[in-house]
Amino acid sequence: MFNSKGSAYSKRGRTWGFCIFLLFTSPLSCSANFSQAKELIYKIKEGLPKGSFIGAIGRDLNLNFTVEPPFSFNLPQKKVSDQYVKLNNSTGELYTSATEIDRETLCPDNSVRRGCDLSLDVIVLPQQYFQLIKVKILIEDVNDNRPKFPTDEISMFIPENSPINARYTVEQSAVDPDLGTYGVQTYWLVNDFGLFTLDVEENEGGELTPFLIVTEDLDREVQDEYITDIIAEDGGTPPLLGAATLKIIITDVNDNCPHFTESQINVTLHGNSTKGAHLARLHAFDPDLGSNALISYTYSERVPRTTRSLFQLDKTTGLIKLAGKIDSGTHTFYKLTVLANGPGCIPAVATVTVHVIKVITGPPAVISRYIAQEKDGVVTLKESEPAFSPIAFFTVKNMDLNQKVNCYLEGFGPFRIVPYQLLKNEYLLETTEPLDYEKTQDYELIVVANNTHGVVIKTFLKVQILDENDNAPVFQQALVEISIEENNLPNSFLTQLQATDQDSGSRGQVMYLLGGDAPGVFVVDQVTGVLTVATSLDREEKEKYRFIVRAIDHGTPRRESIATVVVTVLDRNDNSPRFINKDFTFFVPENFPGYGEIGVLSVTDADAAENGWVALSILNGSDIFLIDTGRGALRAKTSLDREQQGTYQLWIEAVDGGKPALSSVTMVTVLLLDVNDNPPVVLFPQSNQSYLLVLPNTEPGTSITEVYAVDKDTGMNAVIAYSIIKRKGGEPGSFAIDPETGNITLQRELSIRGLYSLLVKVSDHGQPEPLYSTVMVNFFVNETVCNESYVQSLLTREADIEVEEKPWYIGQMTDGPERYEMFPCRPVLIALSVTCLGLFSLVVTLLTYICYKKFKKIRKKECEVEIPLKTKNDSAKAVNRKLRQVSNI
Repeated sequence: MFNSKGSAYSKRGRTWGFCIFLLFTSPLSCSANFSQAKELIYKIKEGLPKGSFIGAIGRDLNLNFTVEPPFSFNLPQKKVSDQYVKLNNSTGELYTSATEIDRETLCPDNSVRRGCDLSLDVIVLPQQYFQLIKVKILIEDVNDNRPKFPTDEISMFIPENSPINARYTVEQSAVDPDLGTYGVQTYWLVNDFGLFTLDVEENEGGELTPFLIVTEDLDREVQDEYITDIIAEDGGTPPLLGAATLKIIITDVNDNCPHFTESQINVTLHGNSTKGAHLARLHAFDPDLGSNALISYTYSERVPRTTRSLFQLDKTTGLIKLAGKIDSGTHTFYKLTVLANGPGCIPAVATVTVHVIKVITGPPAVISRYIAQEKDGVVTLKESEPAFSPIAFFTVKNMDLNQKVNCYLEGFGPFRIVPYQLLKNEYLLETTEPLDYEKTQDYELIVVANNTHGVVIKTFLKVQILDENDNAPVFQQALVEISIEENNLPNSFLTQLQATDQDSGSRGQVMYLLGGDAPGVFVVDQVTGVLTVATSLDREEKEKYRFIVRAIDHGTPRRESIATVVVTVLDRNDNSPRFINKDFTFFVPENFPGYGEIGVLSVTDADAAENGWVALSILNGSDIFLIDTGRGALRAKTSLDREQQGTYQLWIEAVDGGKPALSSVTMVTVLLLDVNDNPPVVLFPQSNQSYLLVLPNTEPGTSITEVYAVDKDTGMNAVIAYSIIKRKGGEPGSFAIDPETGNITLQRELSIRGLYSLLVKVSDHGQPEPLYSTVMVNFFVNETVCNESYVQSLLTREADIEVEEKPWYIGQMTDGPERYEMFPCRPVLIALSVTCLGLFSLVVTLLTYICYKKFKKIRKKECEVEIPLKTKNDSAKAVNRKLRQVSNI
């Protein structure tokens, strides 16, 4: 409603006015319905496409969109809205509009510290929810501008006598609208000619100024101008470049003196020569320029004053012309000494000898007066001369006034001779069309004059066309494609670029230069155009180079053309396959199914095509393992058992497809992880039928024996726990077993004689479920073993003892009260003892004490038979030690 019409604003003004009135007249403030202005800050990069999300105002204000009437978001600045952003009136979401935001356009005077932002006012309606939201959109800079020089061509004037390391400021430095590192960071020259280099200095404001430094002696007379490209590079990734042509003009100093091109000149002068006739033009040359090359011509003091007045010498041009009438009767010879004077120099000397020939008026003659430059009958014309340019006047003399004279031109070329206006016997030679040096360089013309009496006078004339720089060099190929194998030798020949220029002389001489985009590894000979590569190329670093080569002539102004060079680096098999790891280790659980994938060996080859194809093979262990040639997946042909072999070391070879092939080898270690697949094996006692005689008077705490077991597994799978899971015979809790060592100790006094049987469970700690074994440990409590067969029968009867499962850690230190059957041998012994005593009292009462004692010794020898459970000979100890070592492994 605020953006529709002006009347809405007027209504709003009346509302605010009413509120202000109530503010002073009522304790209730109208501002209760209006919130303070809030500020939201969003940050985006410049150059985002249309429809890019900027921010959600409603969400960021935590507004409840379920209220009625719904919220409405409005932008009063319609121009800003249409140009840069679009606001969703329902949700308050801001998006970029069709106009791309350009930070450099939006904030042309922006700096890094100030930043660039777009400020908006967003109004939240309806009236009961009114808020004024200040939205600030910060525009971040991106590297979207190249450095740009103020001019495409920068001219610098360097004196030829500049000392080495002299510095000259390049005033027209490049400008990059981007900020910070995206601005100009460095400058460099495409070609320094071995005479110059660039240095860059940074002022207090952070601006970089390039300086041209002279590194070698200069000589303007050898070369007066150097043209290269100066490159400005910013700090973006990748960097953007700006280029300008840098013309280094070597200014002259007065280090040369004039000298004549000809020091001896002979001139023939006819006695009837008219005043003003040109006799000779002296030419002295000074290689310097400007005021340093100014030459003035004067006569030597040895030339008489009369002779000077007769032969006028132009001080500037060196032209000598006749200033008076020759007296051929008195003088036939004149010698003129002319000096060429230069600033600060000894004058150069030339001698002009004038021979005077007597002339008597004779037959008709044609007198020529040249408008164009002429020497020795040769007229020179520039090829740029337009059509109908005058060349010379021809005057026919000594003709009879009554005779009609006809003058015409013989020869080929765009020339004509016509009568000049209404003057009699005056003819003008001129061109008829533009000249072209590249088509014809000179013309032979004959000016013929005749009369009615058949008198014919011929004047021979040669017109020479002067070439001008009107043709640019032309490459034979605009696109030059070159292939070279990588790892080439430095300074390898690539090709010879050829460009021709139809102009003549220095104007047709072509100089070859690399363009600003050419990498520094390429070099072109400026004279021959031979293109070489200075270093060895690596296809893996870069496969293709594309740059331009410039062909520039030496004319004024200089003309040039370009050719594009594409260098393709061909691959050689110079890279061995490389495994991503120096060696590989794979952990595989034992019993892993055959042909299952153990692991993958990743290998790369930087070469291309067949040189980069890699095949894998196993150098050892191929009877157990195999590997996918291409993919590198390692597999075992069968299931592996850690207890048989826990570690496998394989050597894997990777061979590429090059000729000759290159290879590399890596070591693969396959470690089998233990699986709890072996229950403990009881090594002692060796049988459930063995037993140990324990004397009744054995003291509690005495170690009776030890259960010894091993487990082929490792780790927790091989940690063994011992527990008694069943007892039979004797008193409950008489014996206890150490859960870690298996040592069985007596816990209480033995008051009951007979056979004690313990069912011992030997369990490991494997996961997910422990494995175990059981063994029967038997103790025969008595002073002696009187009846071996009886004990064996008891052992056989106890072999079917019922196992009651208990955890190994419960009830090992103390045993509760248990009910065991009474050992059956006790009443039998009592009965036997009574019977024996009765027999002894009746039959042997008369035996002496000595006989009784002998009888007792004989009985003890026959009846005292012990069968120990624990035999500790040396061989048993050695076996136990080996088994313990295996268990520890």
